[in-house]
Amino acid sequence: MTLDLFAGLPVSDYQRALAWYERLLGSEPAFLPDDTEAVWELAEHRYFYIDVLPERAGNAVQTVFVDDLDARVEGIATRGIEAATTETYDNGVRKVIYRDPDGNEIGFGGLPAGATAPGADGD
Repeated sequence: MTLDLFAGLPVSDYQRALAWYERLLGSEPAFLPDDTEAVWELAEHRYFYIDVLPERAGNAVQTVFVDDLDARVEGIATRGIEAATTETYDNGVRKVIYRDPDGNEIGFGGLPAGATAPGADGD
């Protein structure tokens, strides 16, 4: 069974959000379904999209877990976006949080060096 995931973020201004997410993600959208949505493919069958829904904008919380958090954060910084906050949990997992122009929270998380993701060994 193939499973596709579409994680959405409501935004109030399409052009402003499109430019910001292109900088955050480091690429143009994979496709544009219509005049109010833009979709990025983060990994096979895993998509991230913005949609103009002004009445709901600013209330989303999304977290993307990545292999090399430091490289991701460095790349985002070179594109002119700085993290709002950084969290480190007791188990060493880190989460770097960004806020888009509407206030939506987009976090990138990563394991400490040498750790493996839950389920990576087949569990």
